Amino acid sequence: MHIITALAVSIGALAAVATYLCLGTPLGLQVWALFIGWGSFYHTGGKVDGLTKSAVNHAWGAAIAAITLIVVGTVGGSVLVTSLIVGASVVVLVLGAHLPIFATIPAGVYGYASTAAFCLLTGVAIADPAATIKAAAVVLASLVVGNVFGLVSEKIGGALAAKS
Repeated sequence: MHIITALAVSIGALAAVATYLCLGTPLGLQVWALFIGWGSFYHTGGKVDGLTKSAVNHAWGAAIAAITLIVVGTVGGSVLVTSLIVGASVVVLVLGAHLPIFATIPAGVYGYASTAAFCLLTGVAIADPAATIKAAAVVLASLVVGNVFGLVSEKIGGALAAKS
């Protein structure tokens, strides 16, 4: 079987499982974040190294976003103040790339953006650190589960392609 066909079969079947896991169980995983994590796995090169890079940088981005949201929620203020806080936080996010462990900036951005979007679009009380951290944890768990689904889909796709 051609590798693209094998990956299509593998990813398609696992996408059904992932969707059920998110929508049909009480785990609270977010299907959209799982798929972002899955795509990030492949974007970072796949294999165990891609999973590690992706997951670590998702955590970095989610942490920076959670801290930023808590600061914004606590300080309050104008759009200008909020914009400056967000801008400063993104500087920190990117400067983290000076450390090799945080050098996969796109995966960090996925973690940051996913966390911010989830919190802001679901009405999380961002001035409440516990609520914001809990929301960031849900997003991060979803992203990392997506990374794992990426690894599994890669292995199954490879095995299917090797059989032909």
